[in-house]
Amino acid sequence: MIRDITVMGGHGRLGRPDLVRKIQFNMGDVISIVGPTGSGKTTLINDIELFANGNTPSGRQVLFNGVPAPIEYRDDPSRNPIALITQHTTFLSDMPVDAFLTTHAKVRGGNPEDITRLAQEAIDFANELTGEPLAAESRMTELSGGQTRALLIADAAIICSTPIVLLDEVENAGIHRTRAIELLRRYRKIFVFVTHDPRIALLSDARIVMKGGRIMDFIVTDEHERAFSIKVARLDDALASLRDQLRNGLRLCGTELEGVR
Repeated sequence: MIRDITVMGGHGRLGRPDLVRKIQFNMGDVISIVGPTGSGKTTLINDIELFANGNTPSGRQVLFNGVPAPIEYRDDPSRNPIALITQHTTFLSDMPVDAFLTTHAKVRGGNPEDITRLAQEAIDFANELTGEPLAAESRMTELSGGQTRALLIADAAIICSTPIVLLDEVENAGIHRTRAIELLRRYRKIFVFVTHDPRIALLSDARIVMKGGRIMDFIVTDEHERAFSIKVARLDDALASLRDQLRNGLRLCGTELEGVR
């Protein structure tokens, strides 16, 4: 059973060392990785996904419960403890959503008596994350980007037994971010978000700051930032309302942001 993962520092693209030499995530943590485009955020989650042991371009090492990943993590897909949800996901199978989920549950060794229930639970979870509800009979290839990302997040949280979930810029797909983090916390996994979104960063327990391919800082979210996140949420909700009005063909009257402080 994985209790924690530790990232031991390596170096950036020019060989300069990470300023933070050791970061530990514990089960139940929600962590964000932030930084400018090209700062090395995706490289860091790739290091985690690849069980880096000094053998990736960054030279970092990722430890599980304080030791390198066992060989079965690499060789046996059913033992891999990591699920990665990227920005670019395309389904090759045209099966219905419920068939996809039940098939995955069977592959993961789910109890036959629980499989149908788990599939419906995952669909219900996904529909709390996206403004475009999906149905059990929806075809996988017909899902929008937001529906696809919501479904994969739900699948990782409910169907998969993976204790570590990496999510790469899910805010770009119209996911309800606050609701996503609230729901994900129930599952006591390690969730790592690569994000440019201040709402996700402030709702996380801590954030890793990247620049030039290097880990520059590790900032634990304090009470001041948690209080500030409420104001950010109000502003973000107002902007989301504006986007919905535009999508629905409505005129904007100029009062939509009144009262936002």
